[in-house]
Amino acid sequence: MREAADGGAAPVSVVIATRDRRAELLHTLERLTALPERPPVIVVDNGSRDGTATAVARRFPDALLVPLPRNLGAPARNIGVRLARTPYVAFSDDDSWWAPGALARAAGILDGHPRLGLLAGRVRLGRGGPVDAVSRKMASAPIGHPPGLPGPAIVGFPACAAVVRKDAFLAAGGFDELLFFGGEETLLAVDLAADGWDTAYTADVEAHHRPSESRGDPGGRWALHRRNDLLVCWMRLPLGSAARRTAALAAHSTHNRAAARALCALLARLPRALRRRRRAPREVVRRLRVLGELR
Repeated sequence: MREAADGGAAPVSVVIATRDRRAELLHTLERLTALPERPPVIVVDNGSRDGTATAVARRFPDALLVPLPRNLGAPARNIGVRLARTPYVAFSDDDSWWAPGALARAAGILDGHPRLGLLAGRVRLGRGGPVDAVSRKMASAPIGHPPGLPGPAIVGFPACAAVVRKDAFLAAGGFDELLFFGGEETLLAVDLAADGWDTAYTADVEAHHRPSESRGDPGGRWALHRRNDLLVCWMRLPLGSAARRTAALAAHSTHNRAAARALCALLARLPRALRRRRRAPREVVRRLRVLGELR
């Protein structure tokens, strides 16, 4: 096991943001607390109404529990990162967990690559199921494997398989509150790249994901992701590109209810997005185009 200088566990904390998934979260915490690395675990509860906080406090007293009065969405993870006392932070969802040894390997990779701000590991569905489609996509990312990186360069990642360098994450602003939830990872990846940090995929670090049965309707999830993709376009891409993509969504919305929902939600947030606008460097925009992100 990779140990810290003080002889303790590997210098990676695990942060989980959760809401109303008590049973799944307790299963995940059982997995995480059994890891050989003994990572500190921080649970940020987004105002759950199903007794999540009480159950976590009773069953896992060593976990740092942060009960919030309301749902902050994905940015609740930022609170956990700020509370972490380790240089690296891994994220788990309430329906995902890390494989034994994965966090130690992640710490070693980050130690050996000082410009690596984030690494995304391989995701397997369930305990021993197939590799997730997103991981297969990252493994064959068309940017390739630049010298000095532990794997293919990426822009975008699944949070449940990400390990970040704490200082880089906080300097980039973490997960943006405007996006709330749904594809929120892309903006963070863009901002890390704009700050000069590398992001890469490595199959040597593995997480497991057992998708929750309480995930909402597919149309609603699609609308959230489309809304957020376009918000990122308006905040970071050339204005012409953002306008063309928004016009395409508007045309789609005339005969598709999910598209209409995404468009209404986008327009409601667009003034705040424009106030946050900071165009990404050309190389970052090129990578997004090559990788097919934000289509």
